[in-house]
Amino acid sequence: MRLRESLITLTLLLVPACASTGGTPDNKSERSSAAIRAAEEVGATHHPDAALHLQLAKEQFEHAQALSGKDREAADRLLQRAQVDAELALALARSESERSGAVEAIEKVKQLKQSVPQ
Repeated sequence: MRLRESLITLTLLLVPACASTGGTPDNKSERSSAAIRAAEEVGATHHPDAALHLQLAKEQFEHAQALSGKDREAADRLLQRAQVDAELALALARSESERSGAVEAIEKVKQLKQSVPQ
């Protein structure tokens, strides 16, 4: 009985979530495009892993644009994939930049420690 109640509750919670993931085609296209621009602005092209996902996002976006008049569902899926890949590129670029900053800070601390007389 408890399992059934849990499944019903879970279903009731997921149905609205699934319904809210939609959006107008223009909105999906705008979100994908914005995510691609954000990744470019952060410098994703300068980091190999991020650059790969950014390139995938651009290709998926272009393919979705070509499909938009023919197969709307496929185009929507491609736009969602493009957005996710662009967001991943953005996250990878940011983490690489933060890692580089941390390495530089560690090097500065080492230099300062060496310059202080003991």
